[in-house]
Order: sequence, then structure tokens, then C-alpha cells
Amino acid sequence: MPQMAPISWLSLFIIFSISFMIFNVMNYYLYNPPMPKSNFMKMDSTKSMNWKW
Repeated sequence: MPQMAPISWLSLFIIFSISFMIFNVMNYYLYNPPMPKSNFMKMDSTKSMNWKW
């Protein structure tokens, strides 16, 4: 749309950039990785590493 003033393109760019950054920050800080269970870690560490070949 060439009829739009350049200041409106600049404001659109700023609004979309800020919303993109807010979206990424929210996704980064709201993600809770699952904690490993202690039973699983104990079983995993007691396995023997004997090769079959």
C-alpha cells in the first residue's frame, strides 16, 4: 500500500517486533521441563554395561 505514510510502517514494525519479543519471552519463562524421577535415576545408574559381542 504505497498510500500509507512511512511513520505508519515504522509503527507497525515496532508493534510487531515488541509483540514477537513478548511472545518469545513468555514461551521461554513459562516452560517447565519435567523433572526426572529419583527411582528412574537409581535404576539407570545400577545397570551394568556389559557388551554382548
